[in-house]
Amino acid sequence: MKQVKEKVMQGVFLIAACVSILAVALICIFLFANGIPAIGKIGVGNFLLGTEWRPLKEIFGIFPMIVGSLYVTAGAILFGVPIGLLCAIFMARFCPKKLYKVLKPLVDLLAGIPSIVYGFFGLMVLVPLMQDLFGGSGKGILTASLLLGIMILPTIISVSESSIRAVPESYYEGALALGATRERSVFAAILPAAKSGILAGVILGVGRAIGETMAVVMIAGNQPILPTSILSGVRTMTANVVLEMGYATGLHREALIATAVVLFVFILIINLCFSLLKRRKES
Repeated sequence: MKQVKEKVMQGVFLIAACVSILAVALICIFLFANGIPAIGKIGVGNFLLGTEWRPLKEIFGIFPMIVGSLYVTAGAILFGVPIGLLCAIFMARFCPKKLYKVLKPLVDLLAGIPSIVYGFFGLMVLVPLMQDLFGGSGKGILTASLLLGIMILPTIISVSESSIRAVPESYYEGALALGATRERSVFAAILPAAKSGILAGVILGVGRAIGETMAVVMIAGNQPILPTSILSGVRTMTANVVLEMGYATGLHREALIATAVVLFVFILIINLCFSLLKRRKES
């Protein structure tokens, strides 16, 4: 009976894995089957390096959106990764138990807040703050980067904390025995041992940042032009798709799907780069 149950569960797990693989494959087929022909019609150079997006004149250049996505994602990493990592270190090694019981649920709660709520917070709090500090509309790269930095914190904190806690206590005790301080023991002994898990958290955070849509639409400015400063309004690739897909037809619609293809490839390249970096550090 036990063997039968094990076989059944193996079959269930196999089916679940196959469904997941099939779903990803179908998404890839749909995107590339509809997006690649559009890129061919527009021209690879005109599409990827073109600086103008004018659907009414059938001019589809997504270079400003690519630059906007990269700037906003890079800004989110600069804000979110250091804060998230330091918070994870504090929670894993230095946080009192009573405070941890309060702090941990709050971090988990951040992960469950819908994107639209984050966007509303950015619109009502961050945008007026930027207007007071720098003038202008308050909507731009800096505002979007700050908000995305906040949004990726729960992912980075949770994954990094779990990785730090998974490091054997002997690493920490050995560093203390050699005369290192508590802080130096954590940063010199525990963090290098947990770098794989921390890197995984960063990858997930980057994926969340580059794929975020609604919050960015509300506070980034949505201007399909090349930014001239960190206060300039930008339109990301995800925002470009969601803003125009509702009424797009013909080549315009195909160009938006092609934009999604480029975004998909960008995420694959980022994950591949992180994987290569991880292997290089482990070797």
